[in-house]
Amino acid sequence: MASNSIAITDGYIVPVEGEPIDGGTVLLVDGKIAAVAGQEFKPPPGADVVDAAGKWVLPGFIDAHAHLGVHEEGEGWAGSDTNEMTGPVQAHVRALDAINPAEEGFRDAIAGGVLAVNVNPGSGNPIGGQTVAIRCWGRTVDDMVLREPAGLKSALGENPKRVYGERKETPATRLGTAAVIRAAFTDARNYIAKQDFEKNDSSERKEPTARDLKLEALARVLRREIPWRQHCHRADDIATAMRIADEFGYQLVIDHGTEAHLIADKIAAAGIPVIIGPLFTSRSKVELRNRSLANPGRLAAAGVTIAITTDHPVVPIHFLIHQATLAVKEGLDRETALRAVTINPAGIIGVADRLGSLSVGKDADVVVWSGDPLDVMSRAEVAYIGGREVYHYDYGTRSGVHVAP
Repeated sequence: MASNSIAITDGYIVPVEGEPIDGGTVLLVDGKIAAVAGQEFKPPPGADVVDAAGKWVLPGFIDAHAHLGVHEEGEGWAGSDTNEMTGPVQAHVRALDAINPAEEGFRDAIAGGVLAVNVNPGSGNPIGGQTVAIRCWGRTVDDMVLREPAGLKSALGENPKRVYGERKETPATRLGTAAVIRAAFTDARNYIAKQDFEKNDSSERKEPTARDLKLEALARVLRREIPWRQHCHRADDIATAMRIADEFGYQLVIDHGTEAHLIADKIAAAGIPVIIGPLFTSRSKVELRNRSLANPGRLAAAGVTIAITTDHPVVPIHFLIHQATLAVKEGLDRETALRAVTINPAGIIGVADRLGSLSVGKDADVVVWSGDPLDVMSRAEVAYIGGREVYHYDYGTRSGVHVAP
C-alpha cells in the first residue's frame, strides 16, 4: 500500500449518514475515503496508522453562508470586498474574484473543524452577486474551488432599503426591492427567449444577441442550475421571497431566516432549506427582535432542513460548532445539530457528492476531535483535506500548527 494511505483507527466514528461506530477505522487512500468500518477492519500493509482511541472522528464542518476571504479581519476598508454597491443589480460580480486565501480567518476555520465554506457577497444590494463553494485551504482560490458559482445572492429587508433609501434612489422600500428583483428576472426571461429564438431561427441574421453577464447569471437561476440565495430575516420578507420564487420557478434557499419559525409549516411544505444564523449576536436591528437560539430546533421540529451559519466575520467562523451546541441546549436534537454543520450545508451548496459525511468515495476531508465536538471543551486535534494533514494541535505549545498549502 502506498504511503498516501492513512488509517485512522480505534476512534468513535460519526459518519453523519449512518450509525456511529465505536472503535472503528476510517481509511483514506489517494485523497478519498476508502473505508469506514468497525473493529474487525485491519489497516492494509503500508498504511500510515493514526491512533484515535478515545477520540471522535467526523467529516469536516461546512458553513454555507460566510464572507470568509472577501471581508478580511483586521484589514478595514482595504479588506472589505463584500458589496459592490454601485447599483442595485450586481448579478455579474463573483465572490471568487475577491477572496484572499491568505486571510487569517481560513486558519481559524480549520482550527475549528470547518474545512469548507460557501462565500457570499454581502446584502447591501437587492441582487448582490455570485457565491462560490470552496475549501478552506489552498494557495490560490482556484485551488480551493468546489463549485462555482454555487448560487446567486439576493437581499430583502432592511439592508438594501437602508443603503438606497439613504441615497434617495430605487429601491428605498420593501416594495421597491421586490420590484427590482422581479424586473431583473423579467429581463433575464426575455434574454433567454431571444437566445432560444436565435437557436431555432433558420434565417440568416447579421449578429446574435450581445452577451450580458448580469442576464447570463440570472438565467442560470431561472434554469435551476444554481439556487437563489435569499437574505431575509422577517417573516414577511420570507413570504415575499417565496412568492417571487413561485412566480419565476427557481430554487430558493433562505439565508438567516430569523423569523422563519413563524411560518415554518409553509417553508417545510415548500421544501425550502433555511441557513439559520448567526446566532451569537445581539438584536442589533429591528429584523432581529425574534432572534433566539431555540429557533433552529423549532424549524427542525417543523420539518425544515436547516444549516447553521456564523455569517463570518459577524460571528468568528471557528465558533460554528458552538452555535450548534447552544442550539442543542435550547431544544435542537443532537443528530440534526451535526447534520446542520455537515451534510445539510453540503447539500444546499451542491457538494454533497463530495463532502458532508464519512462515506466511501467522498473526499477525505476529515477531522479528529479530542472528544464530542458538541462539548465546548473538545477541540479539533488533526484535520485532513483531500487526505493530507493540514492542521494539528500541539499540546506542548497549546497552539495550532497549520501546514502551508
